[in-house]
Amino acid sequence: MDESILVVNCGSSSLKLALFDRHLQKTVSALAEKLNRPDAVAHISGDQEPIQLPSGASHKKALHKLIQAFAKRKSFSGQPIAIGHRVVHGGETFREAALINPETISAIQDCAGLAPLHNPVNLAGIKAMRALFPAVPQIAVFDTAFHQTLPERAYRYALPERCYKNWGIRRYGFHGTSHYFMAQEAARLLGKTPATTSIISAHLGNGCSITAIKNGLSVDTSMGLTPLEGLVMGTRSGDVDPGLFDYLAGKGVSADEVHTMLNNESGLLGLSGQTNDMRTICELAEHGHAPSRLAVDVFCFRLARYIAAMTASLTHLDAIVFTGGIGENSPQIRSETIKHLHLMGLEIDPELNQHHGRLSDGRVNSADSRFPVLTIPTNEELVIAREAGRLASA
Repeated sequence: MDESILVVNCGSSSLKLALFDRHLQKTVSALAEKLNRPDAVAHISGDQEPIQLPSGASHKKALHKLIQAFAKRKSFSGQPIAIGHRVVHGGETFREAALINPETISAIQDCAGLAPLHNPVNLAGIKAMRALFPAVPQIAVFDTAFHQTLPERAYRYALPERCYKNWGIRRYGFHGTSHYFMAQEAARLLGKTPATTSIISAHLGNGCSITAIKNGLSVDTSMGLTPLEGLVMGTRSGDVDPGLFDYLAGKGVSADEVHTMLNNESGLLGLSGQTNDMRTICELAEHGHAPSRLAVDVFCFRLARYIAAMTASLTHLDAIVFTGGIGENSPQIRSETIKHLHLMGLEIDPELNQHHGRLSDGRVNSADSRFPVLTIPTNEELVIAREAGRLASA
C-alpha cells in the first residue's frame, strides 16, 4: 500500500485533488475545470500540458483520470492509506471530522438542503472514491465543524423558536478548515499555544468570511445559515436587508431571480460591473474606473466594520490575520482596510506589507501598531490530510 494521503475537493463545476506523502508534505496537486462539460480539462502542478478529461466527465471518470496522471509522474504508485474529503455543510451533526460509512453519508445527505450547491457534489466525490478505493478509509472534513463551538448568543437568529427547533435555522459558519489553520499557525508565529491565543481571522478569496477565535476556538463568524451572509465576496452580496425580497417581488422579480442575483451577480462583480477578480478591479480603480473604485471601497469598509464587531466576542486580541487569495496577496486591500481601524490603534508598515509579511514572520504592522497584523498563507488541504491520517490511524 502506498504511504500517501489523497485530499479530494469536489465543487459544482470543478474538482481539486492533492496528494500528500506520509510526512504530510504535498507532492502534487491537480485542478479539473468545467467538470461535466465536453471541454473539461485538468491541470497537474508541474506539468506543462493540460490533461483532457473524458467528454462530459463524471466525478468518477475525472478522478480516475487524475489518479492515472499522478501515477505516471511516479507520485502515486498504489492505494493511499487514507482519503480526505472536504464537505461544506455538516449542520449540527458533525462537530469534527468523521469516518465515512453509510450513516455518515446519510447524515451529509440530510444537510443537503442547507447547502444545495455543495453537499450533493461533495457526496458525488465521496461515492466515486469509495468505488475506486473500496478498502481505503475515507474521512469527511466539514467546513462547519470548527464553528460548532459558537455560543448560542452568536449562532441564534432573532426568529421564532420553531425556526431553529424545526428547521435548524441558525448561523453555522464556513471556511472552518482555513480558520482552524490560522488559529494554529498564528499561535506558532506569535510564540504561543493555540489554547492561549485569540485572533481575528479574515479569509478573503472569491468567498470571504471572518471569524473571532478565542483561545483557539471559534466564538463568532460572519457567514450564517449559508455562505451568502456576511462580507462582500466575489459574486455574492454578503449582508443585505431581508426586506429586499419583498421589495423586488413587488417589482416582478421572482425568488429564483433574486437568489441568482445575490449569489452569482453581486459582490465585487456587481459593484464593478466588470469582474470578480480583485487584482483586475484594483488595476481598473487605479486607472480611474469609478465603479471599480467603489467596489474596493465597499469591500474594505465592510471588512473593517466586521473586524471591529468581532472584538465584542474577545477578551484579548493577539493579532488580526489576513489569508485567502485576496488576504494573502493584496497589500492594497490590507492597507485600506486597516486605515478604517485607526481607533483600534492599528497601523500598517508599507514595506512589510508590500512583501506580504515574508520579511517578518508574517507581520505587516508597524512598530507603533497596538496589535500585530499578520499575513498567513492558508493550507486547507493540509488540515484535511492531517484529519484523514489521524482518523485512519485510529
